Amino acid sequence: MAEITINGVVRTEFGKGASRRARRDGLVPAVIYGHGEKPQHITLPARELGVALKQSNVLLDIVIDGKTELTLPKAIVRHPLKQILEHVDLVLVRRGEKVVVSVPVHATGEYDRDGILEHVNNTIDVLVEATAIPSFLELDITGLAAGLSLYAGDVVLPAGVVLESDPKMIVVHISERSTIVEEVAPVVVAADASAEAPAADAEKKDS
Repeated sequence: MAEITINGVVRTEFGKGASRRARRDGLVPAVIYGHGEKPQHITLPARELGVALKQSNVLLDIVIDGKTELTLPKAIVRHPLKQILEHVDLVLVRRGEKVVVSVPVHATGEYDRDGILEHVNNTIDVLVEATAIPSFLELDITGLAAGLSLYAGDVVLPAGVVLESDPKMIVVHISERSTIVEEVAPVVVAADASAEAPAADAEKKDS
């Protein structure tokens, strides 16, 4: 997994106004907490942080006044429309300690093409050493027939990784394609009574 170093600055101003000013200056408000330590309120460079967070479960070495804190992103808040970073919660971790994290699951292999692949759950929770979190896990769906599912318990985990999600939680499902054919009723065009009237009148005159 990736481990990236970012320099942070201690925050001395708080509130919505201070947060807006920080974001205007290219900074993201953040807080570091955990292990019984007093929370640290800091700001981080938005560009560097944004690049780092593109990687799943990235470890961040936050350098503050010459001291480095090993952290894991816990909660990321983005603007609902602009999707810019607004706030990040970082939890302290120690090398060698185990943490519970959500890891993406990638489906591999050829399934029954008569069905439609549905990703019911894109991630599963696992217990793993903080410095050995896998970027993703693979689930082999080769030959999976329509109407069947694979579960969290079917994901093959690397050594040292323990499943925390319910083993019966559905990860992928192959739904059956609809075979219903709608019957189209024949269209009946009614005769135009007004068009027939002149012809009927003409027959009367002829007689």
